[in-house]
Amino acid sequence: MGRPIRFLLDGEVRELSDIDPTLTVLNLLRYHLRRTGTKEGCAEGDCGACTVVLGELEAGRVRFRAVNACILFAPMLDGRALFTVESLGREGALHPVQQAMVDLHGSQCGFCTPGFVMSLYAVQQAGEATDAASLKDALSGNLCRCTGYGPILAAGQAMGTAPAPDIAAALVAIQPTDDLALVHKDRRFFAPRSSDALATLLAAYPDATVLAGGTDVGLWVTKQNRVLATVVSLNAVEDLKTVEDLGHAIRIGAGVRYADAHLALANLHVEFDELLRRLGGRQVRNLGTICGNIANGSPIGDMPPALIAARATLVLRKGASRREMPLEDYFLDYGKQDRRPGEFVEAVVVPKVPQNRVFKLSKLSKRFDQDISAVCMGLSVGVEAGRITDARVAFGGMAATPKRAAACEAALSGQAWTLDTVDAAAVALAQDFTPISDMRASAAYRLESAQNMLLRAFLEQDGGRVLDAQAVAYG
Repeated sequence: MGRPIRFLLDGEVRELSDIDPTLTVLNLLRYHLRRTGTKEGCAEGDCGACTVVLGELEAGRVRFRAVNACILFAPMLDGRALFTVESLGREGALHPVQQAMVDLHGSQCGFCTPGFVMSLYAVQQAGEATDAASLKDALSGNLCRCTGYGPILAAGQAMGTAPAPDIAAALVAIQPTDDLALVHKDRRFFAPRSSDALATLLAAYPDATVLAGGTDVGLWVTKQNRVLATVVSLNAVEDLKTVEDLGHAIRIGAGVRYADAHLALANLHVEFDELLRRLGGRQVRNLGTICGNIANGSPIGDMPPALIAARATLVLRKGASRREMPLEDYFLDYGKQDRRPGEFVEAVVVPKVPQNRVFKLSKLSKRFDQDISAVCMGLSVGVEAGRITDARVAFGGMAATPKRAAACEAALSGQAWTLDTVDAAAVALAQDFTPISDMRASAAYRLESAQNMLLRAFLEQDGGRVLDAQAVAYG
């Protein structure tokens, strides 16, 4: 047994020793600390009833983030501050967020209310905008079953400001100086503080579960009841949390969360901005990492098709050795990736998108916000003098892996950038994919949707000129 986990709860230092390494923060709160205000709704990071707020030191300042407690493992609290709904109302007085929810009738049955309160509290403490559009984005990870969202949005607009907890000095005092190594019965949890230490650990435990944000791995525990014998976490590896501008590209480290990569990717192309805004709720983006999503190899992950279209390359590391590959080559088959025992994804390198390219990203899901894709497309087309010089088209949700559409690309390359060419390329998609039917969409719906995504990309870039010309031609 190594040192204990140390974190702040309402500004007071708490220590955890000899605990189940995959004990969720939700269960820690409810069954160990008797804080039952945090609710379990879905246990998969989808409904927001379990929302808590973490305070983290970043460049000497405290940053507040709303996260899902149901898929956050307790060891991931190490060196952080935790706030729950019980943290807000003290000595008989409601916090301004809570008071606004009461005054504007933002609660009915009350089950989801603590999660909404904590998401609003994170907005308030971060000093974010509270106009209706901004609040809708901030609350997209919170679902309510029995009331309209209008009163909750009104409460967010009326909550005003409140002083931030004075916890910076206390957080500095508990920052770890050595690696975390927990042993509980026959299970282990490691949180190294450097990528070199990470590489050494994975050489010693090549079959370990590599944990980044936990937005996938958390469900393995809560939904699949998996017992993870050895977990190696990236949470404390500071040198993997950087986004570097390489001039021709940006390099996103394995520990960079969606929320922290959002601006850099949006600066590459505006299409990334909307894709990331719809990728999970705020809580998921505050924990999940881009490289973790890639490493997991889900065929319906939102980022791989977009990154493949952008010509991204993957950096993998094993010990002191590194290798790079085009991102599309990493995905071999369903549940199978080109990652060797003891190897980990170190970074993804995303080239800057030239301004003269047609670059479009599309996502189709049952629920507009915070939902898994049924189909996702990334398209990048070079056009010179009205002719297509090259094309990259990638889809998720259409095959066992994220995959490029070779026949579609061939139908585009070298042809005139016209509606007829795009129609022919859309037909060619049937040669590239034989999608499955499942709970998200039927095979026929997926194929037709993919074809329509391609057509829409052309029409949006064309600005409607083709449709206007057709209308004139047909009277």
